[in-house]
Order: sequence, then structure tokens, then C-alpha cells
Amino acid sequence: MSGGEVAGILVAVFWAILVSFLAVVLVRLAQTLRTTTKLVADVTDQAVPLLADASTAVRSAQTQLERVDAIATDVQEVTSNASALSTTVASTFGGPLVKVAAFGYGVRQALGRKADAGPESPRRPVIVGRTVPAARRRKRKG
Repeated sequence: MSGGEVAGILVAVFWAILVSFLAVVLVRLAQTLRTTTKLVADVTDQAVPLLADASTAVRSAQTQLERVDAIATDVQEVTSNASALSTTVASTFGGPLVKVAAFGYGVRQALGRKADAGPESPRRPVIVGRTVPAARRRKRKG
């Protein structure tokens, strides 16, 4: 065998090893693609019902929000009506009731003073923070 024939055999063996290596890589790539395809199909099969459930939940939430909005509007209307009613009651009955209460208080005070009016001297109001004059202090101590 000559040198060219040996070189040709080496090149042929190299190409055979390279083709074998590439074949193994392609087989593994094909297996990976099959597995990926199956995984995507499974995810799709599971995602469609989940999306349907999510859509139903969103519709239900929207309905509940509309109900809450209606309730909030009604509560706001009731609040404004109650405010108007309390204003009306206060303006209608507030003034006369205050006058009656003041009159009753005045009558009680007058009757109380009349019953208390006896030998004692009238009471003086106590002012917080003021001191008793020295002449009056001596009378109290003695």
C-alpha cells in the first residue's frame, strides 16, 4: 500500500466516525423533539380548560362587582336621604326643644335657689388659680 491509499483509508474512517457521531446526535434530537411535542400537546390539553375556568371566574367577578356597585350607589342615596332627614328634624325640632330645655333648666334653678335661700350667705363662684386674700386666710385659720 502506498501513502495515498493509507491516507484515503484514514479519511474514510474519519468520515465514518463523523457520520456515526452525527447520526447519534440526530437520533437524540429527534427524541427530544418528540418529547417536546408531547409536552406541548399535554400543556395545551390542560390549558384550554383552565382558560375556560378563568374566563368563568372573571365573568362571575364582573357580575359581583356590578352588584357591589349597585349596593354602594343605594347606600350613598340612603346616606344622603338620612342626612337630609336629620337636617330637617334638627331645624324643625331642634330650636323649640332647646328653648324648652333651657326653660326647664331655668325653672329648676329658680326653684332650687328659692328652696336654698336661707340663713347662709350666697355662694361665691370659685375661680381656679386665684388665691384667697391674706385677711380672709387668717379668718379661716383661726
